[in-house]
Amino acid sequence: MKVPFLNFHETHQKLKPELMKALEETLDSGEFILGSQVDRFEKAFAELMGADEVIGINSGTSALHLCTRVCNVLPGDEVITTPFTFMASAWCISYEKAVPVFADIDPSTYILDPAKVEAAITEKTKAIVLVHLFGQPAPMDEFVALAKKYDLKLIEDCAQSHLATYKGTSTGLIGDCGAFSFYPTKNLGGLTEGGLCVSKDKVLSDQMRLLRNHAMPDRYSYLDVGYNYRMEGFAGALLNVKVKYLESWTQRRQAIASRYVEGLQLEGLRVPPVLEHAPSVYHQFSVCYENRDALVNYLNERGVATGLFYPRPLHLQPVFEELGYQEGDFPVAEKTCGEIINIPVYPEMEDDQVNYVIDTINSFSG
Repeated sequence: MKVPFLNFHETHQKLKPELMKALEETLDSGEFILGSQVDRFEKAFAELMGADEVIGINSGTSALHLCTRVCNVLPGDEVITTPFTFMASAWCISYEKAVPVFADIDPSTYILDPAKVEAAITEKTKAIVLVHLFGQPAPMDEFVALAKKYDLKLIEDCAQSHLATYKGTSTGLIGDCGAFSFYPTKNLGGLTEGGLCVSKDKVLSDQMRLLRNHAMPDRYSYLDVGYNYRMEGFAGALLNVKVKYLESWTQRRQAIASRYVEGLQLEGLRVPPVLEHAPSVYHQFSVCYENRDALVNYLNERGVATGLFYPRPLHLQPVFEELGYQEGDFPVAEKTCGEIINIPVYPEMEDDQVNYVIDTINSFSG
């Protein structure tokens, strides 16, 4: 049996009539930048997550940058984030000429460890960029308490946590602001780049909405140094089609993950915890195994595709050499980079494929 790592082609074929109709409507309307399709998508996603409003952006990376900007992160400020994530979680700090400061992660959830974050706080610390990694909400009570204790801004990277909640509140609405991505592989993936910003603070929301469009409240009036971070009409149109299915797709991901948690029995394999107060939406189902490469080869030889996110931590990336970090500085993150395996979890998976993945992993004896 073949089990691909992703298979959104099947969904796109099923939705093709709706997608093509949306593209045609946008083409005929001439609303290619922002416009009614983006407005409709913003309203639909805001309703799903329980927000007053969201701001459509051209990418998740740009959305993170806007969050950092409106939190008044300045050159020389320190901002703490995780070394185990995609680089955009740190780029947003560097874009403002601030200093990324890394802290180690929790070995069970792969998310920033609040205690390690607190130990990294100095008088120069301005903010924390936490990542709801792989769809698992971070321990927000602890992070909110830290932010309050040290007067820090709390930025949520929600690129992988669409519809995830912590104690009933959507990710992105707990800290000062949040950023989502609609890169094609995300739980709600566009057919183009895309993202959004959100904040429960109206002042921050208004500022992000202004900055995404050259800080231009009306044509040829500029209130600040703004950006061309606008969502395109075609992006909004395609997301409008797909957003209707996000809840059912999320439920399917969670059902597959439940089967994995119940069925995976390979000795030494660590599966992610199930947290009732903060259920994951499983952008990825990530397991750890000491003899990772042998297990990956075994799976691939038997038709089960895997992903390795992320094989090299951020503090050891060449771009951050000047920060002075060394191998061994964050042992949990570094160990996780060498052991993690992302196995298939997506709405299009059939039950027999899920069972095959479980049986194949359990049969490994290397």
